[in-house]
Amino acid sequence: MASLVKLAKSTLRPGIRAISTSLPSASSEVPACGYAFELNDEQKEIQSLARKFTAEEIIPKAAEYDKTMEYPWPIVKKAWEVGLINNHIPSHCGGQGMGVFDICLIAEELAYGCSGVMAAVQITNIGQTPVIIAGNKEQQKKYLGRLIDEPLVAAYCVTEPGAGSDVNGVKTRAEKKGDEWVINGQKMWITNGGVANWYFVLARTNPDPKASASKAFTGFIVERETPGVTPGRKEINMGQRCSDTRGITFEDVRVPKENVLIGEGAGFKIAMGAFDKTRPPVASGATGLAQRALDEATKYALERKAFGVPIAFHQAVAFMLADMAIGVETSRLAWMKSAWEVDQGRRNSYYASIAKALAGDVANKCASDAVQIFGGNGFNSEYPVEKLMRDAKIYQIYEGTAQIQRLIISRAIIDMAKAKA
Repeated sequence: MASLVKLAKSTLRPGIRAISTSLPSASSEVPACGYAFELNDEQKEIQSLARKFTAEEIIPKAAEYDKTMEYPWPIVKKAWEVGLINNHIPSHCGGQGMGVFDICLIAEELAYGCSGVMAAVQITNIGQTPVIIAGNKEQQKKYLGRLIDEPLVAAYCVTEPGAGSDVNGVKTRAEKKGDEWVINGQKMWITNGGVANWYFVLARTNPDPKASASKAFTGFIVERETPGVTPGRKEINMGQRCSDTRGITFEDVRVPKENVLIGEGAGFKIAMGAFDKTRPPVASGATGLAQRALDEATKYALERKAFGVPIAFHQAVAFMLADMAIGVETSRLAWMKSAWEVDQGRRNSYYASIAKALAGDVANKCASDAVQIFGGNGFNSEYPVEKLMRDAKIYQIYEGTAQIQRLIISRAIIDMAKAKA
């Protein structure tokens, strides 16, 4: 953390976000009263470093990486050097042991520059989280410590060609043979699939098709270089194109029993438990994209004139900007609430789903409105907002679709109502 704080310098972006920071600080004599809407000094340093890094390392190169679709290893390595990656790895593994809230601060800033680059830098956290929440000290030191020692990344392997939101439909199987497990199957849409050093893999270990999901699956740590592990071609996606997304085939992959997380049958619980910690950063990334859309649209609306005045002064455009701001601010509050909840040690599934669903929808609306405000220029790749629109869509899909989030939220509402009855 020391190096991170030392390197940070204030680089507040101009525009709407400057409004709250320009207000006078609350008096130290004011008593604590519950919720606080002010970052502490260390969080401000973290945010400032991430903002500076984004301005200098991501924004100038984002368009080129979008065109080439190359994985941004140079940026990932620089992020590793300055301490903007692997931040939540526990201190006993050499990490900073940050909470989810602070991780979200970084994710929002990086996604403001390019959500594809943010995915390359931050989605390694999703692969790491099962080991953080369920790994023993030896597993954590070996696999998480490795990421501290070198600029390496991990990947989360759950989704399959025929099983996305329906995790119970996972067909990848693991069979125990002596002191090893043998894994066979295929995963799909795996972020960091071709660049990861190791994977978290969910596989069915109970062959009974009637077995409940809570007992049918086991979580494994699988080394990328294990014989039988074969990443497929890099997928050409609509957005976030520099992120490395691939299918991965597992053919007679032998994994030592020491690489099982918790024990046989605990995989589903681990995989789902990880989402409580990983969905808030996804929501914060969507918020960063939405903020960028708002800032770009505002700047353009003040420059572009129609009927003798900047279009920002026409009510039709002004109200679009206002609605974008409403969405950005409420999305930010939502991810902050969900991240804060899990950092208090409480289950935050309800709040995480609200944050993820809201921020994903807002990012898409803001990006679409930004394109509209830019008019014909917005439809052109020489301007930044068409990329934002392409990048935004995945926020309604990965880490649980917008519909799955609403299913989780509605079930929680019903459960709470029953509990009160």
